[in-house]
This record gives sequence, structure tokens and C-alpha cells, in this order.
Amino acid sequence: MKKIVVITGGNRGLGLELAKLFAKKHQVLVIARTKKEELDGVMYEYGNISDETFLKKLYSKYSKTSQISFLINNAAVGAFGTPEQNNLEKINKVFEGNLVGLILNTGYALPLMQNEGGKIVNILSTAALKGNVNESLYCAAKWGARGYTESLKSTYKNTNIKVIAVYPGGMNTDFWKNNREYVSKEKSDKWMSPQDVAKIIFENITSNKVNVSEIVIERP
Repeated sequence: MKKIVVITGGNRGLGLELAKLFAKKHQVLVIARTKKEELDGVMYEYGNISDETFLKKLYSKYSKTSQISFLINNAAVGAFGTPEQNNLEKINKVFEGNLVGLILNTGYALPLMQNEGGKIVNILSTAALKGNVNESLYCAAKWGARGYTESLKSTYKNTNIKVIAVYPGGMNTDFWKNNREYVSKEKSDKWMSPQDVAKIIFENITSNKVNVSEIVIERP
């Protein structure tokens, strides 16, 4: 069995930077919704992680050959606005992209971690720690993901599966290109670089000297 690192949303932004770091010494599998930047030596699977049919097929494909050493749930979707602008379409979009997909993907990946253990790293957001104006749906989904992550920690306490929650603040990534009515380019250009954030995450989750269960990375 070969050990692999699975990263959702790993072909752009923070996920891409994490894939670059892991690919130096690990076999990486990136799961992404659409094809964008691809790295040499990295495996790619394209589909929606809130689609159970896709996940069943994907993990069945790797179950006989691979063990997951790191599962990094990084995929995210944003939709912002005032509470009265929320509707079912936006609710489904945000919850599927930030919560449902994370839960389903973790559930299907866990059997590939049970034998030798590994680390589940859920990339959440500082929006999972506080309520932000015009982020009611995003905060609700991220708080749900935080609750799920805390339950995972309790479930796998004292086992060979470790669970790490990561709460990064705003970064200068393509995430905001589809949300320019909420965050301008001028504003996001001043935010943290995904390269810097990825380095902090990578150094902490790969350390064998300490067991880090929570990482909060805020803008200066």
C-alpha cells in the first residue's frame, strides 16, 4: 500500500500551495471540481465532493492500492450578502461547498486511514469562530464544519487518527474573484498570501515533535 496525501480544492489558492509543499516528498491526490493548474507528479480527480456517486467511485479506485496519511479538506465556496438576500439556491450552494462535501468526503476517506492512521486537516476559516456582517450563510456553514470537526476529535481521541482544525483569515486568492461585490481587489490584495499561510499549516501538521490540534492564522 502506498501512502498518499488527499487535498480537496487543491488546484488553486491555498490548496494549490499545500499541494506544492507536500508533492516534494509525498504522493499527492488532488480532488477538484474543475481543471485548472496541474502539478507534475500529482494525481488529479475531478468531481463534486458533495456527490456520493463520485466519491464512491473515487475511493473504491484507490482503496486497494493506497493508504491516506493526510486528508486535507480545503474546498470552499463563498456567497455573501445581507440576511434578507439569502435563498434556497444560495443556502444549498454554501452548505454543499463548505459542510456537506467535507462531511461526505471525510466519511468515504476514513476507511483508507483506519489501518495505519493519519491526520484529518479541516481548513475552516476565522468565520467559524465569530459571526461576521453579511456572512450569515458562510458563517453558518463554517460553524457547522467546526462542530463536525470537534466531534471527530472526540471520536478519534487516543487513536492513530488525529484531527486538526485550521482557521485562516482572509487571503489574497481567486476565491474573491466571484465575490467582488463583497471584497474588492484593492482590499484582498493587502491580505495574507496563500504561500505564507500554506507554509505555517504545513510546518505544524507535519511536525512529529508536537501534536497540534488547532491552528488560528489571522491577518496582521
